[in-house]
Amino acid sequence: MSFPVILPPAMLGMLGGGQLGRFFVIAAHEMGYRVTVLDPDKNSPAGKIADVHLCAAYDDSAALKVMAKTCEAITTEFENVPASTLDTLAQSRIVRPSAHAVSIAQHRVLEKQFIRDAGIPVAPFVVVNVASDLPTDGADIYPAILKVARFGYDGKGQARVANQSQALAAFETFKGEQCVLEKMLSLDYEVSIVLAREANGSVAVYPTAENSHLNGILDVSIVPARAPQSIQKQARELAIKIAEKLEYIGVMAVEFFVSEGQLLANEMAPRPHNSGHYTIDACVTNQFEQQLRALTGLPLGDARLHSQAVMVNILGDVWKFASNGSFSEPDWAKVFAHPELKLHLYGKHEPRPGRKMGHFTVIGAEQETVIVGAVKARAELGIG
Repeated sequence: MSFPVILPPAMLGMLGGGQLGRFFVIAAHEMGYRVTVLDPDKNSPAGKIADVHLCAAYDDSAALKVMAKTCEAITTEFENVPASTLDTLAQSRIVRPSAHAVSIAQHRVLEKQFIRDAGIPVAPFVVVNVASDLPTDGADIYPAILKVARFGYDGKGQARVANQSQALAAFETFKGEQCVLEKMLSLDYEVSIVLAREANGSVAVYPTAENSHLNGILDVSIVPARAPQSIQKQARELAIKIAEKLEYIGVMAVEFFVSEGQLLANEMAPRPHNSGHYTIDACVTNQFEQQLRALTGLPLGDARLHSQAVMVNILGDVWKFASNGSFSEPDWAKVFAHPELKLHLYGKHEPRPGRKMGHFTVIGAEQETVIVGAVKARAELGIG
């Protein structure tokens, strides 16, 4: 079966204007495409550099009509775009990934059930619709993490609970929203897989990333992961299985826990991923160009790693804030003093604690040298 190919200088659509959308716009411009970004933030990083910025809500009917009229194909940079928006646009335009895939990935209950039903190991969990669904003390699931089913990310919408009483209190603070109660595991480490899948089913898989988090937000990714080859192979196979079961088209990420040597799927993201930022500097084809290729029907690029890499997130916490609300920039000169380091700042309007403002990637021929360099630069910026 043949699929249409969209070539430059076609206009493409991006739902969402954050840093992931910004990197997509950069990749599209380098390949000769134009981009319309729909994002309600007038200061959105992607909107600033797009050919057209529709500053409107994601369900704004007038804005969606403009996108449907002017864009040849449309994608998204984050999973919380309403699935109905994707359905509306798909009536007249190519939309990848599909509303169906996004609707599963944006809802923790559907996501957990989908992964489990696909025969992929996950941590024990309980769906909580009402307070009485919370297991009583002594249940094997405690200690656990209570997570809202929708709109939780980077540690938001989550609470650690040791017993039913704490779970009830947390459920009340979430105002009775549907939740997932997930057993806390003893973690050896965490890994993720970023892959791209095109309409004909071909898949390009990036190397496994080893991830560490700080306050619920990704802090450092080491690539390739320092994990047994058996774990890396299994992670690749399970991520591909998820993509195939979803009939997914585009770039997606799957995060895994390794607990007592066992690989367990944690969650998936229907878009490029923070743990895949290293691909910009360390791979033949980065995840954003891959997203564009899958969207437009071009053959997927080579996902091969050409350098060892360590990616470090830069949050707004490293800016210095004064009591009057003003702030000063970090000492970027220290960062640029590392010739093997690539700095990426996202062009966000203002820093805030916990806000992702940029990242850097240290690349090189030897993993240990790269890790040492990244640790030193991270400390010089005052991260952690």
